[in-house]
Amino acid sequence: MSYCPCLDAGGDNISVTKGVVSRVEPTQYVHGATQLMAIQIDAAINPGNSGGPAIMGNKVAGVAFQNLSGAENIGYIIPVPVIKHFIAGIEESGKYRGFCSMGLSCQPTENVQLRNHFKMQSHMTGVLVSKINPLSDAYGVLKKDDIILEFDGVPIANDGTVPFRNRERITFDHLVSMKKPNETALVKVLRNGEEHAFTITLQPLQPLVPVHQFDKLPSYYIFAGLVFVPLTQPYLHEYGEDWYNSSPRRLCERALRELPKRAGEQLVILSQVLMDDINAGYERLAELQVKKVNGIEIKNLKHLCQLVENCSRESLRIDLDDDRVVALNYESARIATSRILERHRIPSRMSIDLLSEQNSLLMYSAE
Repeated sequence: MSYCPCLDAGGDNISVTKGVVSRVEPTQYVHGATQLMAIQIDAAINPGNSGGPAIMGNKVAGVAFQNLSGAENIGYIIPVPVIKHFIAGIEESGKYRGFCSMGLSCQPTENVQLRNHFKMQSHMTGVLVSKINPLSDAYGVLKKDDIILEFDGVPIANDGTVPFRNRERITFDHLVSMKKPNETALVKVLRNGEEHAFTITLQPLQPLVPVHQFDKLPSYYIFAGLVFVPLTQPYLHEYGEDWYNSSPRRLCERALRELPKRAGEQLVILSQVLMDDINAGYERLAELQVKKVNGIEIKNLKHLCQLVENCSRESLRIDLDDDRVVALNYESARIATSRILERHRIPSRMSIDLLSEQNSLLMYSAE
């Protein structure tokens, strides 16, 4: 039995929510980009509950933090091991770095024919590696179609679970997430019918499209009324609660499934077009991904900004997704930018992070 004292909606005094623990398993954290261990209780987590302590007996068992949308009397608590892991990371590095990931997408091997195809013996269990994040340490060690048999000596079942307390089982991702950044793990794999053991360094990995943007001002760059921004999930959330179906399908799929190919990579889109004679006819190209500037593939918004600002050609060409092209007379577009910013009362053509970068480059050039 858990109690959650807090100051929730509906009154000014402290209230108490009581519930029974019904499940302990990795759960998608609403403010996170990964699944972490969570305690499910049969009590509602109302507005104001989040951040309150969950008490069992005379001890704190965790922190109340979210509910299940569309369900009644189902709430979740962050357990003590996750809290301790978070605090230890802050104490060691002075900032939150995130929870570790192997950067893998794995498939269960519960089908007998699948196990036979990958030469798994009858006593072997494990999961099939189907995709590897290019930024993870595992990318240079593991290979697609490897079978992960053990993680740090713990056997992985065909459904991807490992032993937990008593006779319970949880996904082996929990073992990975409890590792500290730069810690290593011994991974036993089956490759082409032969067993191998590899040591992999674990790190927190960020998705190509950020899941959240807390305590950070949005980045943007405006040129000739074309507004460029890096794609984020909060941007897609602006399409409403049913954003998965109502947001642009191509952007949504890339946000949820595409992996970064290099460090610092961003998926930059043409967010909107601030109307002016200079960009007439380009308003239909909004919400398309930016691919190239003057034939150079862009890496992120900062790179796009640099390519445009340092353009030495008479004509600026921007290649978008779906084979669409934007072409502008550079000098006319530069003059129009000031006019458009003044018309819309926008103080700067770029966000403060890009402006700081530009000022640093100018100071470096002057030296």
